[in-house]
Amino acid sequence: MQSLGVLGRRAVLLIGALWFSAGAGADALLRQQEIAQCLPGEVQTWGDGQDRVALANPLVFLYNHQDAPSWLSQDAVLGALTAAQRAWAQCGIGGTVLAVETGTKAPLGASAVGWSERYGPGYFGLANMGDASLTLGPKAFEMLKARNPQLDPLPILQMVVSHEMGHLYGLVAHSRRCVDVTSYYSNAKGETCSVRGGKAPSGVPEYRASLPTACDIQRCRMANRMPQLK
Repeated sequence: MQSLGVLGRRAVLLIGALWFSAGAGADALLRQQEIAQCLPGEVQTWGDGQDRVALANPLVFLYNHQDAPSWLSQDAVLGALTAAQRAWAQCGIGGTVLAVETGTKAPLGASAVGWSERYGPGYFGLANMGDASLTLGPKAFEMLKARNPQLDPLPILQMVVSHEMGHLYGLVAHSRRCVDVTSYYSNAKGETCSVRGGKAPSGVPEYRASLPTACDIQRCRMANRMPQLK
């Protein structure tokens, strides 16, 4: 079994306390430019995996709402999954998001999406390419809500499902470009991700995008042997 892309509690707690505000001035403008444009040489990863083709083409995501936090509606989760799938479709890989009930037999090649602590506590999301699944951690989201009841959890949910879905589209390695939805900010050696121009993402607490960026899509198209977009 190959487990990938664990977004743990530590990685997202900062988001819960300090969600990005669109009024962050020059940092906000730079962030938007990085989201929309991928300059030559900007595609870079942490080297923690080897990108590959998507699990299937088209990808079918079957969402089961069982065990989701009580305050999170099925429609909200389906909306986040659909937004992520439509954005990742720029890879040239088609996809569909469907709601299913417990016990539904998944067709061959479909990816199961649901809520579970089967991998243990402490993660927001985990993509497993071995069994074609995307698992969300209810306890992590409940803890985030408890720490800040006024926090809107939907932007965080969007970022988590976009990040994990990227693994199923073939992006095994994590991006070292801070703004990419597939990124991690730092590693165990204390090395940090990069921002255009060598800047640090100061003044913007959550720099990572909630949907795939231009560089995410470029890398995805490379992994899936698709011609680059003009």
